[in-house]
Amino acid sequence: MSQLRIGSFEDFEKYIGLELGLSDYHKITQEQINQFATATLDHQWIHTDPERAKAEGAFGDTIAHGYLTLSIVPYLWGQIVKVENLKMMVNYGIESLRFAHPVLVNNEVRLNANLKSVVNLRGTIKAEVNVKLEIKDQKKPAFTGVLVFLYHFQ
Repeated sequence: MSQLRIGSFEDFEKYIGLELGLSDYHKITQEQINQFATATLDHQWIHTDPERAKAEGAFGDTIAHGYLTLSIVPYLWGQIVKVENLKMMVNYGIESLRFAHPVLVNNEVRLNANLKSVVNLRGTIKAEVNVKLEIKDQKKPAFTGVLVFLYHFQ
């Protein structure tokens, strides 16, 4: 599926209840996990110590931080939708977020997005997007939730 181009409230409205698309797969590497651990000061061994994670961990390898998987959403979202004619966008919130399955090192993930709703709030567009972070070759997603964006068009 190609990247959607949205330039107005009316453009968004056409997609209510529809799948917006899928991103490309992104591989979660140990280097990325380690860099996230450094940035967030979260060096729990289940994320950063491959030897210990293999010997003692429940998953047989290191796993990505849940918040790391969430933090790549803007990158993946940008592959699905290009919002044009934009003055400003604000990440407004996340609703019903559930981490359903761990993402092991070297797993590949992609974002699946569906437009739940869009509302015009006196010129500010509030978009609620159902998202699922899919893990390649896994039935369960890494997480599901509803992302809320505020778009200010020019």
